Amino acid sequence: MSTTAITPTHTQAFDPNQAQNAAEIEKQFAVKAVEHAQTYWNLLGAIPPRDLKLTSVDDELYEAVLEAFPPADKPKEGVKTFDYTKLDEDMMKTPDGKERWRAFISKFENKVKDFNFGSLIRTDASGEYTERNTMFVTRIQFYAIEIVRNRHGLNDASCEIAKKDAEEERQKKEKKKKEKEERRAAKEKERLEKEAQEKAATEKESA
Repeated sequence: MSTTAITPTHTQAFDPNQAQNAAEIEKQFAVKAVEHAQTYWNLLGAIPPRDLKLTSVDDELYEAVLEAFPPADKPKEGVKTFDYTKLDEDMMKTPDGKERWRAFISKFENKVKDFNFGSLIRTDASGEYTERNTMFVTRIQFYAIEIVRNRHGLNDASCEIAKKDAEEERQKKEKKKKEKEERRAAKEKERLEKEAQEKAATEKESA
């Protein structure tokens, strides 16, 4: 994850406390990025991608990103096309790629909350979140790319995977709930049987 790291130089002594703070900050950013990715994956499993609304300026983001990064099926003269299905991380990180994205991002820095927060995005839209199918981008890049994916049907396959994941998770929770209730019922039965035995023993002694 790309954050400002504190490293020793010839002019500045290494401060272990600062290094520890930097590591902790990076860890917190990573945790938030994972939580954001999990929330989004849950949304894909619950709502049809075309119906998802990610920001208050989805339409504006959609039009702007297609203008700046046209897909191969709608090329623009003099502008490099962009593959929204399978992201090319190397291309996005070239000097030209960085400059194009920087110009795009600057248009929305006052329109989208946490626009420059680190976010995890799937490099292949047809797959789920895995270590090999994930890269870090800014939040605004995440929104822009996912809005296009959702509206163009590129997330339909992953939506089905997310639905399956959600159903499996629901079944696991139901199973755990049922097992918990069964254990509680067994304990209650054991308690009642013990009370009955103690009562019978007491009555026998009194007879």
